[in-house]
Amino acid sequence: MKSTSKLTQSVHVGSPGDSVYGGVVTPIYPSAAYDYENLVRYPRYYNTPNQLAVAQKMAALENGEEALVFSSGMAAIMTSMMAMLRAGDHILFQNELYGGTHHAALNELNRYGISYDMVDAADPKNFERAIQKNTKVIYIETPSNPLLRITDIAAVARMAQKHGLVTMIDNTFASPVNQNPIDLGIDIVTHSGTKYIGGHSDLCCGVAVTSKKLMEQIKASALHFGGSLEAQTCWLVERSLKTIVLRVQQQNKNAMAIARFLEAEPKVGKVFYPGLKNHPGHSIAKRQMPGGFGGMLSFELKKDPAVFLRKLTFIKKAISLGGVESTMTEPVKTSHAKMSEAERKRQGISSRLVRFSVGIEETDDLINDIKQAL
Repeated sequence: MKSTSKLTQSVHVGSPGDSVYGGVVTPIYPSAAYDYENLVRYPRYYNTPNQLAVAQKMAALENGEEALVFSSGMAAIMTSMMAMLRAGDHILFQNELYGGTHHAALNELNRYGISYDMVDAADPKNFERAIQKNTKVIYIETPSNPLLRITDIAAVARMAQKHGLVTMIDNTFASPVNQNPIDLGIDIVTHSGTKYIGGHSDLCCGVAVTSKKLMEQIKASALHFGGSLEAQTCWLVERSLKTIVLRVQQQNKNAMAIARFLEAEPKVGKVFYPGLKNHPGHSIAKRQMPGGFGGMLSFELKKDPAVFLRKLTFIKKAISLGGVESTMTEPVKTSHAKMSEAERKRQGISSRLVRFSVGIEETDDLINDIKQAL
């Protein structure tokens, strides 16, 4: 019996339970040595029981055919990307990216003979104008980190298909609860599973979801790059995914209320949240994020963020995002610290920008915490 409900999928897909003792929870299989007669299983082959449990659940939640679970989001991104490229190829990135992806592009691709360009994704036609004879991949991220800019996924996918290009997306900020890019024509969906997929700030992992055909290429590279995830963490990821819908729905609700509060607060400057009607990408986000606008927002303060952050109580000053607890960070000191000051300025990432990962706490408690810190 199959279900298309994300609530049901998150609990049951890829979670067969304990076939030996009848337990409802999938056991941890720490073995690195399996009988090889019918199938060769090995942790680096991405096919041990706990790895497959996560992969099956993520493929269902993203409406993909197959998935792989990696040891980090960057492992998922770079392995998938490099599997689609070879020396002499060209890739297009949108210019608003997670700092780690941006840094990897700047420092790794040229070493392998792969060229790239950064494109303003506000108009999908900019990608088409930038296509070269050797372009093979278009890579986008929406909502973007940290300014929550929105890229029209379907428009980019249609254009890429017309030119025979592979499309990739970092879907971390949205989560599979709010946005399913494969439904909109994207070929490969990646996640930093450390964030909403893990959801408890206690693990590091990554995920790639795609078609069976493209997964063959990704698996071939993954075997060599060695970014597989061990059994204990896979088990934690499977456990976490069972509550992802409930967690993200509460984070969506909280973020919307907090964004509206910040928008009316005189001590706050710009507020970046796609759920606000004055957000430039609101209409596109409403169309491509049917599950909600997400639990991430950013805002600019009219004073030094460091003073504000020290006064918070429930909300913690911390890197990473997507956990059940609310956290804030200064992108210039964390996620985008490796980006040059000139590039940060060009993208609009100011020293007074605060990125807010909204948790599952009581909405009024979070708003009151912000009020007293301001």
